[in-house]
Amino acid sequence: MKKILFSLIVLLAGLGLGGGAALGTLMILGPRPAHAESKAAEDADAAMAFVPVDKLLAPLVTADGRLTGYVQFQFTLEVPEDKAPDVTKRLPLLLHAINMRTFKTPMAAGPDGMVPGLEQFRKVVEAAAPEAFGAGVVRKVAITQATPS
Repeated sequence: MKKILFSLIVLLAGLGLGGGAALGTLMILGPRPAHAESKAAEDADAAMAFVPVDKLLAPLVTADGRLTGYVQFQFTLEVPEDKAPDVTKRLPLLLHAINMRTFKTPMAAGPDGMVPGLEQFRKVVEAAAPEAFGAGVVRKVAITQATPS
């Protein structure tokens, strides 16, 4: 009788500890929200297009506000395929928004300040895109060329 009672206690303790561990893991990591799964499926299903932007001349400014030169950028915007024609039409608005930000954004890198900081330029384009096209239209910015002038 003691062996059966001992086995039953060990079984219940094991179930309790295992269930507690599972509950703790669920509380820490949490379940994946249902809307995140559907959004990921929508993003995967949406066809994307690339809109090229050729030859944008931007000033290279150091952190202290000194102009060290100019750089010519070429980049591509990844947008939903159905919005690509609208984005192409509104590119002048994007270029204007970028120009209004580049003169006050320090993008000069390197010892002489003549090397452009690509990550800073990418952030400038990502910040200007919602102003020109609306929120969530531009998914990624790919800088294809940067040439100091």
